[in-house]
Amino acid sequence: MKKPIPALLYEQSEPGRRAAIMPECDVPESAFPEDLARDELKLPELSEPGVVRYFTQISQLNFSIDTNFYPLGSCTMKYNPKVNEAMAALPGFVGHHPLQEESLSQGSLELMYRLQQQLAAVAGFHGVALQPAAGAQGEFTGIMMIRAYHESRGDTDRRKVLIPDSAHGTNPATVTMAGYEPVEIPSDENGNVDLSAFEQGCDETLAALMITNPNTLGLFEEQIEEVTRLVHECGGLVYGDGANMNALLGTLRPGDVGIDVMHFNLHKTFSTPHGGGGPGAGPVAAAEVLTPFLPGPIVARDEDGGPYYFADPPQTIGRLKLFNGNFGMLVRAFTYILMHGDSGIRELGENAVLNANYLKSRIEKLLPVKFKRGCMHEFVASGKIQGADDVHTMDIAKRLLDYGMHAPTVYFPLIVKEALMIEPTESENKRTLDAFVEVLETIINEARETPELLHNAPHEMPLRRLDEVKAVKDLVLCMRG
Repeated sequence: MKKPIPALLYEQSEPGRRAAIMPECDVPESAFPEDLARDELKLPELSEPGVVRYFTQISQLNFSIDTNFYPLGSCTMKYNPKVNEAMAALPGFVGHHPLQEESLSQGSLELMYRLQQQLAAVAGFHGVALQPAAGAQGEFTGIMMIRAYHESRGDTDRRKVLIPDSAHGTNPATVTMAGYEPVEIPSDENGNVDLSAFEQGCDETLAALMITNPNTLGLFEEQIEEVTRLVHECGGLVYGDGANMNALLGTLRPGDVGIDVMHFNLHKTFSTPHGGGGPGAGPVAAAEVLTPFLPGPIVARDEDGGPYYFADPPQTIGRLKLFNGNFGMLVRAFTYILMHGDSGIRELGENAVLNANYLKSRIEKLLPVKFKRGCMHEFVASGKIQGADDVHTMDIAKRLLDYGMHAPTVYFPLIVKEALMIEPTESENKRTLDAFVEVLETIINEARETPELLHNAPHEMPLRRLDEVKAVKDLVLCMRG
């Protein structure tokens, strides 16, 4: 049975209802400044149960990682362990003001310092900055560091950045924002960078390569060392998009294969919450050549010990965000790493790859999968169903909602037609993966026998399928209707 959309707070409002009763004022009252007073403050009036029920009902209309399987490729909706939430909620962390002086912030500074060290060790880098507030900002940070490096050497003729067509979609925007020219490099028949096309782009105008490894096809770049060597030989640097680092944990360190700077998505690799616009965390790790250009401040400590303190790297590109990153996310990631330890971190990566390959082995019997070799943490199938030519990926995605499962990422990457990008993560068990396959089998049968069932899906959600083009052009910021 569909869950009804509750009436808006203003529609439920009745004069005189109160959700909270303030205590009597225990200090002398003072007049409110007249120039700041509003004529009328129209807020809804509800009882406490009314407010709680409203927001609880709203939350139950949503899919969430705590209630549903969420096989989003690339975006990686991973389970968030509740112990992380408990640690981030400790009074000493929650009540710590970001402007508190360093001498009174040693516990928080130590956590950040140790997290910097852990991330550097996991990925094989020399230095780490925790400040970037999201993966996209971390990506921009890396390219700005590369630009600062070239400018510090007077090497200003380098204006080009190579981007494989299997890279993350934000890469071209990042390059353009940094004042560089993005140049797309095609993939070869095995899903790797096309080396012949790549070699043509390696010249004295090359500033950098932006490479996602594993790429958005879920494939490991088999020629990664050759690719980074070619870039370095012509004087460029390599930015590694670390969004898919969860596939490499404990097995390969990007810094060891020629990556000069890389961002982490803590929500993808280290289980901090994801979705709803943040808060996020996109720390940046750098090889020794780029460590002086990290954004500042970073947390430092003298070699002979002593207190922790903030310090700017010598050639820093400057501050990217107010204060020092989304600290609560850093606490969660630090907890996750400590809970697993060295051997556990490797097991996380192995399980992510195992789950994806198991799911791929079952789904490629149902739907086309372009690249037949083993995948890493995710893979890309196509929503083209044999015997149901008028059914598309979007139809499959919407029908999955009726079966209580969120859809995979759809229509990305663009180099696979009708793409379904599927990532089970290391969090899910075999029973859940098998249930997902069974639902897909049911939907494929429906597509062949009663395609209209898919065209009109979802049927069990509070809202039916929307006209997405109209929704973009004619915004109605209201749940009703």
